[in-house]
Amino acid sequence: MSTIAIFGANGTIGSRILQEALDRGHQVTAVVRDPAKITTSHPNLTVTTGDILDPASVAAVAKGKDILVSAVGGGDGPGHVATIEPAAKALVAGLRTLGDAAPRLITVGGAGSLRKADGTLVWDAEGLPEFLLQIMHAHGDALEYYRTVSDIRWTNLSPAATIEPGERTGSYRTAVDDLLTAADGSSRISAEDYAVALVDEIERPQHTGERFTVAY
Repeated sequence: MSTIAIFGANGTIGSRILQEALDRGHQVTAVVRDPAKITTSHPNLTVTTGDILDPASVAAVAKGKDILVSAVGGGDGPGHVATIEPAAKALVAGLRTLGDAAPRLITVGGAGSLRKADGTLVWDAEGLPEFLLQIMHAHGDALEYYRTVSDIRWTNLSPAATIEPGERTGSYRTAVDDLLTAADGSSRISAEDYAVALVDEIERPQHTGERFTVAY
């Protein structure tokens, strides 16, 4: 059993990571702005408030934990897009104050910077809406920042090109920087199976200090 704190535990992805971790017997602290939005009740669940942009708040949440998860992304509006890279820096700054006692950091990333079979990146595709491009590049900037960090144990998990609520199958494939596609050219993963992959990484670390991606 691990002790896990999750920023953004009430979001589409964060809530599924929360449930997957609880279902596997981990001790989980959900870190949210409004505790009333966490409707899950579980003996292994604690709900608290925290500010992902405040290193002191990050440190307070992370202290004594084995794993710190950031599921804060850009899907809730322009204001959230603007927090992605600053949140990455605040997470690292907060964890650095804990020294050797800092937990491992696992963050939800984006698919935009994944490499396609033709050598271009996902965000190079024509016709992508501006808001989506902003999210993709914000996640890309955060990833580039993480890649400069060598004193914190971090992992960044990019989803497939399409991630949405669906079925938990427990099956997925992984790659590092290449977009995974099915035989029909699609690239997708359910939010439930993304959560499976993330908690698998918590339990059996394979990608410390790098980004990896999951898809069917």
